[in-house]
Amino acid sequence: MKRLPKLIFAFIGFTLLIAWSVKQTNDIKKAEWLIGTWENITPKGSIYETWSKTNDNEFSGKSYIIKDKDTIVFESIRLVQEQNGLFYIPTVKSQNDALPVRFAAKTISETQLIFENKHHDFPQIISYKKITSDSLVAEISGTKNGKERKQEFPMKRLK
Repeated sequence: MKRLPKLIFAFIGFTLLIAWSVKQTNDIKKAEWLIGTWENITPKGSIYETWSKTNDNEFSGKSYIIKDKDTIVFESIRLVQEQNGLFYIPTVKSQNDALPVRFAAKTISETQLIFENKHHDFPQIISYKKITSDSLVAEISGTKNGKERKQEFPMKRLK
C-alpha cells in the first residue's frame, strides 16, 4: 500500500510531462498558415517571402527579389520549435557578420506571430499578422538610433 501514493505521483508527473511536450510541439503547428509564397509589391518591384515545412519542428523561409532572371536572397530564416519555445532565426549576409540571430516567440496563435530579441540592434520585434487566408502583414519594429521605428510589409499569397 505504501507504493500506491508513489505510483499515483509518478503517473501525475508523467501525464504533466506529456501534456507539456504536446503543447510545445503544437506551437509551430499554429504557424502553418505562414507556409507558401507571399508577395509584397513595392514601387521598386516585388519582394517575395517563401516558407516551407522542413519537418514537424522546423519551417524554413527566405526573403528575396527576382531581378531579370536572377533570384537575389535577402535573408534565410528558420522557424524552430525547441523544448523551451518557438524561435525565429534569420540570417542576413550583410548583417551580424552573416551569423543567425534568435528571436523568441512572445505571441503564437492561428492569426498572429510575434518574436522578440531585446538585445538586437534593429529590429527588436518581428511579427506576422494573418488578415485572410491569402493576405498577411509582416512588420519589423523597435528602436534604432534612439528613435522608435516600424516598417510594415503587406503581403498577398501567390497561387
